[in-house]
Amino acid sequence: MSPRASAITPLLALIAAGCQNAPDPMSNTPAPQPPVALEKPHAITAHGHTRSDEYFWMRLSEDQRNAAEPDAHTRQVIDHLTAENAYTEAVLTPIKSLRETLFQEMKGRMKETDLSVPYRENGYWYHYRYEEGKEYPIHVRRADGEGASEQDFLNENVLAEGTSYFDLGDFEVSPGNGIVGYSVDTVGRRQYDIRFRDLATGTDLPDVITNTGGGCAFADDRTVFYPRKDSTLRSYRIYRHILGTDPVTDVVVFEEKDPAYSCDVYRSQSDQFVIITTESTLSSEHRYLPVAQPLEEFRLFLPREEEHEHSVMHVKAHDGQPGKWYIVTNWKALNFRLMECAESDTRDKRKWKEVLAHRQEVLLEDVDAFRDHLVFSERREGLTHLRIRRLSDGQEHEIAFNDPAYVAYTGTNPEWDTDKLRYGYTSLTTPSSVFEYDLNTRATMLLKQQEVVGGFQAGDYASERIWAPARDGVQVPVSIVYRKGTPLNGSAPLLLYGYGSYGHSIEPTFSSARLSLLDRGFIFAIAHIRGGEEMGRDWYETGKMEHKMNTFTDFIDVADHLDKQRYADPKRLFCLGGSAGGLLVGAVVNMRPDRWKAAVAAVPFVDVVTTMLDESIPLTTGEFDEWGDPKEKEAYDRMLAYSPYDNVKSQAYPALLVTTGLHDSQVQYWEPAKWVARLRKHHQGPAPILLHTNMDAGHGGASGRFEMLKEVALNYAFLLWQAGVVE
Repeated sequence: MSPRASAITPLLALIAAGCQNAPDPMSNTPAPQPPVALEKPHAITAHGHTRSDEYFWMRLSEDQRNAAEPDAHTRQVIDHLTAENAYTEAVLTPIKSLRETLFQEMKGRMKETDLSVPYRENGYWYHYRYEEGKEYPIHVRRADGEGASEQDFLNENVLAEGTSYFDLGDFEVSPGNGIVGYSVDTVGRRQYDIRFRDLATGTDLPDVITNTGGGCAFADDRTVFYPRKDSTLRSYRIYRHILGTDPVTDVVVFEEKDPAYSCDVYRSQSDQFVIITTESTLSSEHRYLPVAQPLEEFRLFLPREEEHEHSVMHVKAHDGQPGKWYIVTNWKALNFRLMECAESDTRDKRKWKEVLAHRQEVLLEDVDAFRDHLVFSERREGLTHLRIRRLSDGQEHEIAFNDPAYVAYTGTNPEWDTDKLRYGYTSLTTPSSVFEYDLNTRATMLLKQQEVVGGFQAGDYASERIWAPARDGVQVPVSIVYRKGTPLNGSAPLLLYGYGSYGHSIEPTFSSARLSLLDRGFIFAIAHIRGGEEMGRDWYETGKMEHKMNTFTDFIDVADHLDKQRYADPKRLFCLGGSAGGLLVGAVVNMRPDRWKAAVAAVPFVDVVTTMLDESIPLTTGEFDEWGDPKEKEAYDRMLAYSPYDNVKSQAYPALLVTTGLHDSQVQYWEPAKWVARLRKHHQGPAPILLHTNMDAGHGGASGRFEMLKEVALNYAFLLWQAGVVE
């Protein structure tokens, strides 16, 4: 959709000149003034070193946040966050209409009445549909065979009635197809209640299980297993529930006592086992239980080993062959390999047989198993590949993809006895697409491509993939997209996005919302920096712990390279990141504030040292292998060197929009709130520093397909405003 033309008013001209806090010369209204946070000295001492955290008082427990009658301290914090929101809205008054325009554009590109591609599982076809004007999907199923009618079995819009936030965590249908277990979160804290619905009557059973991880696994039609969370929101126990009984009497079948590990439970694709998985950042362990013996004890697959990560997949007996296990493992394989073993040989790795060897330049990310085929999801030179091996004759081939930057992934494939693969594909210029691929004939059928309403033509946009040199000589891949005709002469505004943590690879996916930036002349780039796994496991290892600084310097070096190659106007270069990507933004604006015109930090993890010292905070204990344990002086000093909150300086910062959610379970709201207060205290320039807190949501922001677009519109309007783009 083309941007709407708009005359440049004196006020917008003033904004384009960068005087964001100046009053409108056509008005007597004074510029809004930011809230001034109270300072209450609070000393934190570790290793003989004392830090003063003058905004430590902003912390509230979840009980305080939800109190019907808040105490004085709670009111003080809430009042401060409310004042910050009011200030942000006041500063952004000049772009109020732009935000609405962007929201309507983004919403207008969505096909409001829409259907997903059905998939078959256990004799039923499942899909979901959206209805015009509705925020959430309706889940539908139909029995296999002609003449079967469709059944709406979970309507998220009905479930969400009366809530300001809603998330359907997961749903699982019982083996006999008569009961669905589903989980809901109405706070944003990722604490789910599990309920059970009789699919014949459409009524919910009286069983309600609270404070769960969201998933569940049926052994049979009456016995279900689920994880519960502790006070730090770690899934630490697996329980067994018998439908029709009081959940208070549920039995603990597994407890993970190591606070660095979290556990979950699922039913194997073979339908023969319930499997418990418990894992930390660098290690995993599995237990399994035959579904026919739901009251027995789980069996240990392999005792946990330090830095041994592996996943397991069971294949049932067939064609005269006994059942077996597949294991994707990093045992003697940095980039993982595939092994197999007999059902009785899981604990003896000497009896494991290699199916796919380790390769130095290829990361094995996942495996899908079918009766006569294995499908390997691999990453090579930063891009995903799908490789197929036919088991009957050993022949292999890859599915070919042509975009310079793309992502391909296996989709929903619950049926094992098939020669059809469902896979997804998207690129920076290609909307999300679902294909069916014949594993024998190699015929490809497009089942659905997400429709972009409003005349979108993929040919109007171009994508590139380049390599940027880091300061130590490493080549960093960069994915780029822009509208054709955008000048590549150093005059275009550019938004650089990054993450770089947990081995999470940032994929070059399509976004219809992003078109609102591209159509207004922005170039969008993704820096695939170290800390992710785009270039293999070593890419992750050299961007964490003692190598974490590589993440930040890679990002800055990519920005410098884009400037040097004239992709970006050096005075209109922007950055964006969320969560650990918000840590990235916080670090790079401290290190190179002059590099960025403005930045958006969404739910940013910015108070690294203080958070990692406090094991009562969710996620802390499970992340020592990612950041380090600051109780160790070496790790403390290392984290202190880059923690954004601890490295705020008296200098001119770029314009900043910082967002958070009051109920965030991943990064507590007080981290960005404290960071903004300290930034303002030390800021030496005129650019605005803004905080927006969603008082009804958590880490993922607003729920609902339209409501979340309002938050995207806020971010984009802020960036366009700072770029001086007023059309």
